[in-house]
Amino acid sequence: MSKRKASRKSGSPFRRLGKAALIVAALAIAALILIVILVVVLLKPAPPEPGGPPTAPPKSSAPERPDTQPADCSDVLALVVPGTWESSARDDPHDPTANKRSLMLKVSSQLQEKFPESTADVYTVPYMAKFRNPADIGDRQATYNTSRAQGKRRAEEKISKTSEHCPLTKYVLMGFSQGAVIVGDIASDIGNGRGPLPEQDQDLVLGVGLIADGRRQSGQQNDVGPSPKGVGAEVSLGGVGSLIPGTTMTGARSGGFGSLQERTYSICAKGDLICEAPTVTSPLKAIGQFANAATNPVHAMYATTRYWELDGDTATQWMTAWASGLIREQT
Repeated sequence: MSKRKASRKSGSPFRRLGKAALIVAALAIAALILIVILVVVLLKPAPPEPGGPPTAPPKSSAPERPDTQPADCSDVLALVVPGTWESSARDDPHDPTANKRSLMLKVSSQLQEKFPESTADVYTVPYMAKFRNPADIGDRQATYNTSRAQGKRRAEEKISKTSEHCPLTKYVLMGFSQGAVIVGDIASDIGNGRGPLPEQDQDLVLGVGLIADGRRQSGQQNDVGPSPKGVGAEVSLGGVGSLIPGTTMTGARSGGFGSLQERTYSICAKGDLICEAPTVTSPLKAIGQFANAATNPVHAMYATTRYWELDGDTATQWMTAWASGLIREQT
């Protein structure tokens, strides 16, 4: 064998040794990666067993309520929404004069006399308060849908602005007839986390008072005094939906009053077709009756004891005393 051939053969073991070292190094790296994966898996917390204690919910990102608020804020906002034909879009919310016989004026005026504005800002929502009778082709006033939407929007705007500027102010919400529908809808939204108050401020609502609520459901709130079974006209007619243009019967409130159920009080006199509606046979005829029910003697006389009274008090007297008690507790 020549010296050249011997030299080539003598180099082969070193090359083989280099390859072996690379293989060993690769295996070592792979083993290290596997160990890291196992450690991560073993240290990961196991999911809770079915039926076991729930994991802690994430901390709320809602801002903490401040300890103070501007000096021009009242302790309580007493928000009042009048019934059909008892308000106007241009009325003065602190001195309403659109209808001197407005039922809710008997409540709001008494609250203004009892409390200074620093204690209670008594605010009557100005809105068109109309209801076009679809059974009367000569009726050209604004539709129920348009009126109700304006009333709700304006009431929500007042609540939202108050909440932003006066984070410690509390609320008493009251309404009659169409106004009761509006107030009830807002209370339902608040109690179910749909606004206009932030969900963490639901506790600021001291109470909700409704007289002749068109979306009333017996037993779904505190029914005050002699309270008939049955439902309001909008619930009774809910099946017709938007069959009649401009007059949508919205049925029962989704979620009821939610967290505000125990703080909501409803007054309904037996025979009031707005809050105790008859069985529907003809939708068009029934909605015409609904429109005319606003002038029905039972519906129009809650300031008397003729059709509803509790311990000698009229509905407006009861609501004034109830609201006054809630406000007085804050002073």
